[in-house]
Amino acid sequence: AGRTPDGAKAEPPGPGAIDLGAQSARWAEFQERHRLSCEEAARLLLDAYEYRGLVKHTGGCHCGAVRFEVWASADLHVFNCNCSICTKKQNRHFIVPASRFKLLQGADNLTTYTFNTHRAQHTFCKTCGVQSFYTPRSNPDGYGIAPHCLDDGTVQTIITEDINGKEWEKAVKEHKTIRDMSKP
Repeated sequence: AGRTPDGAKAEPPGPGAIDLGAQSARWAEFQERHRLSCEEAARLLLDAYEYRGLVKHTGGCHCGAVRFEVWASADLHVFNCNCSICTKKQNRHFIVPASRFKLLQGADNLTTYTFNTHRAQHTFCKTCGVQSFYTPRSNPDGYGIAPHCLDDGTVQTIITEDINGKEWEKAVKEHKTIRDMSKP
């Protein structure tokens, strides 16, 4: 820490404080123009930089109790799995790393079903029963998102690929795309 004009020792900025130098006025103008708090403005800019080429999709369950946001391509690569549970639920999904998913509301309204290895966490709304996302066995550090639970307006195209989930171990071992999809 340096000295203030009156000679007193200057205190370092508090936690999270950043000296923007010549950009301070521009930052303040940006916040005011977009009516954003400092945190909201920083998040907007960080998201735009960190998720370049991706769009923010929002979605949720049928009753609206569960809401989430996810950063993914506007062109979705959706898996149609034929394992026992995906067949019964018609669970078509695309996979994103956990870092690109945020639960906005409804954590207390989610319940989870597991079976067999118990690695997949099939979460669904306690009120309406809709599974808008889940933690897949193939990518336990990511989320499988149901594209039909996304709000309108951000998806451009959907490409669907069949996956042989009846022979899960073999399918995942042979399918590099699934393994790579959970990486940030």
